[in-house]
Amino acid sequence: QVQLMESGGGLVQAGGSLRLSCAASGSFRKINDMGWYRQAPGQQRELVATITSGGNTNYADSVRGRFFVSRDNAKNTVYLQMDSLKPEDTAIYYCTVYAVLAILQNPYWGQGTQVTVAS
Repeated sequence: QVQLMESGGGLVQAGGSLRLSCAASGSFRKINDMGWYRQAPGQQRELVATITSGGNTNYADSVRGRFFVSRDNAKNTVYLQMDSLKPEDTAIYYCTVYAVLAILQNPYWGQGTQVTVAS
């Protein structure tokens, strides 16, 4: 199994910054893609950013240039640096990893961490 421990959420003023972390642990062979999604009240969960094991990144248009995803493969940890935060970034942020336990990869989700941006 894979356990994901998220941290770093909180309340921040518009224009401020937060850094989210998500550490994976458990009995897996390797981790492929890692990333972050978010879900605002009354809205569907949406992609924020992803990063491959090789470091290739992908961002939602709404966060490109403000958010930066990175990972530490030795620590099985993915980060999301969020700068120039806006009230519309308010949401629960979920990390996700694609982990290989035996042969095939499966997605695993964190419990979510609340990010609130005050105007």
